[in-house]
Amino acid sequence: MAIRLGDTAPDFTQQSTQGEINFHDWLGDSWGVLFSHPKDFTPVCTTELGTVAKLKPEFDKRNVKVAGLSVDGLTDHEAWSSDIEETQGVALNFPLLADSDRKVSDLYDMIHPSADNTLTVRSVFIIGPDKKVKLTLTYPASTGRNFDELLRVIDSLQLTSDHQVATPANWNHGDDCIIVPSVTNEEAKTKFPKGFVEVKPYLRTTPQPNL
Repeated sequence: MAIRLGDTAPDFTQQSTQGEINFHDWLGDSWGVLFSHPKDFTPVCTTELGTVAKLKPEFDKRNVKVAGLSVDGLTDHEAWSSDIEETQGVALNFPLLADSDRKVSDLYDMIHPSADNTLTVRSVFIIGPDKKVKLTLTYPASTGRNFDELLRVIDSLQLTSDHQVATPANWNHGDDCIIVPSVTNEEAKTKFPKGFVEVKPYLRTTPQPNL
């Protein structure tokens, strides 16, 4: 069963490089990112895990917990972790799930038979504190993921969960936002004291409200 936006992220208990993880308990009231890798000792994923380790302070700042996943076991994970530290200049500082029984991969529909019958595709799930899935992405094996983009999406998700705004194309933290259509102009005057510009009745922009 495919995971869709708004679904409750499936809970699971699985071993990882940081011990046993009970996913929902581990997340607590944090946001979460779960991202999968086809197997250990793959070149693109080696760079990705190093990149996420370097960005961990940025995830921490946003109250986001990150977990990786591969279908190999802990022994391979530990050896791969050493390679990551050697080649990427940073140690793995978040859990890497050892999903050798494919329990999590099956729960999250990470095995795509048309691509490979045994290996996970390179999926990303962003999960809110309510345990609901907020974003899903699937990348081809040849293209490394853009984790700056994931941070940008998290900024947007966190902003729009607290304020009645949406973020326009190519939005970055600090840029103007769009007032959602359900807010009337009269309501907007109170909700957005910095003011707003009515480009069209359905397109109204306002400075980012949480700055």
